[in-house]
Amino acid sequence: MTQIHPEVAAVTDRIIERSKKRRAAYLGLMGCERESGVDRPVLGCANLAHGYAGTDEDREAMKTNAAMNIGIITAYNDMLSAHAPYYRYPEQMKVWAREVGATAQVAGGVPAMCDGVTQGYPGMEMSLFSRDTIAMSTAIGLSHGMFEGAALLGICDKIVPGLLIGALRFGHLPMVMIPGGPMRSGLPNKEKARVRELYAEGKASREELLDAEIAAYHGKGTCTFYGTANSNQMMVEAMGLHMPSAAFVNPGTKLRQELTRAAVHRLAAIGWDGDDYRPLGECVDEKAIVNAAVALLTTGGSTNHLIHLPAIARSAGILIDWDDFDRLSRSVPLLARVYPNGSADVNAFEDAGGPAFVIRECLRGGYMHGDILTVSGDFADYGRKPAVEGDAIVWRDVPDTPGDDSIVRTFETPFSAEGGFRILAGNLGRACIKVSAVERDRWIIQAPCRVFSDQVQVQAAFKAGELDRDVVVVVRFQGPRANGMPELHKLTPPLGVLQNRGFRVALVTDGRMSGASGKVPCAIHLSPEALHEGPIAKLRDGDIVRLDSEAGELIALVDAAEWAAREAAEPPPPAMGTGRELFAMMRGGSSTAEEGASAMLAMAGL
Repeated sequence: MTQIHPEVAAVTDRIIERSKKRRAAYLGLMGCERESGVDRPVLGCANLAHGYAGTDEDREAMKTNAAMNIGIITAYNDMLSAHAPYYRYPEQMKVWAREVGATAQVAGGVPAMCDGVTQGYPGMEMSLFSRDTIAMSTAIGLSHGMFEGAALLGICDKIVPGLLIGALRFGHLPMVMIPGGPMRSGLPNKEKARVRELYAEGKASREELLDAEIAAYHGKGTCTFYGTANSNQMMVEAMGLHMPSAAFVNPGTKLRQELTRAAVHRLAAIGWDGDDYRPLGECVDEKAIVNAAVALLTTGGSTNHLIHLPAIARSAGILIDWDDFDRLSRSVPLLARVYPNGSADVNAFEDAGGPAFVIRECLRGGYMHGDILTVSGDFADYGRKPAVEGDAIVWRDVPDTPGDDSIVRTFETPFSAEGGFRILAGNLGRACIKVSAVERDRWIIQAPCRVFSDQVQVQAAFKAGELDRDVVVVVRFQGPRANGMPELHKLTPPLGVLQNRGFRVALVTDGRMSGASGKVPCAIHLSPEALHEGPIAKLRDGDIVRLDSEAGELIALVDAAEWAAREAAEPPPPAMGTGRELFAMMRGGSSTAEEGASAMLAMAGL
């Protein structure tokens, strides 16, 4: 086995040491749940009868208690293209469970909102906290004590983190995550972005824009750009929680079906009554979390995971912070360019080698831990690709060279010697920036700022020509406690247009940007947030702001005495309507972005 890279080893050791007490407490709790928690043997007859009443074909098998009963947690809905393929999964999975003497029941459904639908509208303010809702819904589904293992059906932005956060509180159970795969390629992402920018300038009609969007998002499956949903899949592969290389196989194919069947069979084989017990809480350890971070950085994935991965880790008693990401990013090479970090979509990425090629290269280079416990076999299996031969799946080694070296590279010939993120710090607080898609000559932006309290104001100023200059656009009161930390995806086209016009432009915000954020430098997740008198609340129109991704600085160039004497701006009143008021408790109790932006975890002391 290749020796682990010294900086990856050092960061891992730092996380292990920092997490020692919490991780020990977590593993102790999972041990107690395994030995004396609620499970079928301790349930009363009336309790069991209620649990069996909804099934006919499997009732007799369940009564014997001789084989695993698999709880299916599904995020199916047919408004979300990525989750629409899950419609038939439960009934198929029940059949496949019977093939190996097991049974399966739908333990519960979780909400799955589509950020693509809610971007720029009030529902987006509920998006981040839908993750906590999903985690709690997962816990409710598994709380019945009816299951010896679980299959987690989810793909998209908040759904995978929410499923894992909830499932890890049942970490004594073996679990497998089952994806559905990306839609087939439609209108190229760069062409979609071009039409969006034309529309922002008033050079394309709404009908032309709608036609372009429908041509891009045209069928069942995950969106094909490398945003948060597909970054989820890359990270789950690197944690060993899928069947190997299951992430980017298209829906409706024989291979997709057989991978799901293999996942059900495998889940039945790793239960606690066998000799290959692989509980989720032991699979998700410090090394697996580091592997996930490396997978994110080496592919230039979504900034949203600088919030999600710390939250997932905390649910398993592990503490990872932004300094860990920063150190890893400066040591891990960039091995993939997938839109918006390049022109290829995830289907082209998969054809060029995909997660299997990247993981194989990270193992060869010593950037990932090869000794993690996976739901499958050895972690090296995740550097191979599956194929159907007759009625069986076989996994084959990926070629030594990529199918297209404009999309993926070996670790000896990376796109960049460093990964896709930087952490910025200064008198404005701490923020993160995704630099993998930003041209190097725009890593440093220094310009007067223009301050806004929401993205609608920015769009209005853009249309009025007020931003046609070098400018740092500041959008504040967008943090988790202010309004739920919505993504500010609507800003991407106008900021891109300003940059295309030759202006030096950047965004600074305590909110989020989409996982699809690209060529404009964006300092996001700024903490502390404006609502709690974070320094961003002191900024005034015309202040010079310096964003320096090279040095890792984010600074308001204001006289120190004047800066100290300034009062914070008053926040806007809390928004009402679209159900946002129901999430007031989650907003009010939320932790910081670096801690995972979760009221649920904060209140639980996790």
